[in-house]
Amino acid sequence: MCLGIPGRVLEIRTDAGLRMATVDFGGVRRDACLAYTPKATVGTYVIVHVGFAITEVDEAEAARTLGVLRAMAGAVEAELGEPLPGPGA
Repeated sequence: MCLGIPGRVLEIRTDAGLRMATVDFGGVRRDACLAYTPKATVGTYVIVHVGFAITEVDEAEAARTLGVLRAMAGAVEAELGEPLPGPGA
């Protein structure tokens, strides 16, 4: 199963000509390519699927989705390689 997981862009850089970001998924940080979300800036919430930010979402939607994903802990752990920390972590 592949999930699109919301996260907040923490930093943006260029790597081999691609816009890349460090994205925080409620406590888990991963790199993501921003090629499909050219307007994303630091602080923007994006949905990341297989290492690519595919769309932007607002903070409230990101929080709701992370809440649902925490309830599906096994699926998220399989996607990110580790579980999401609990709320407020």
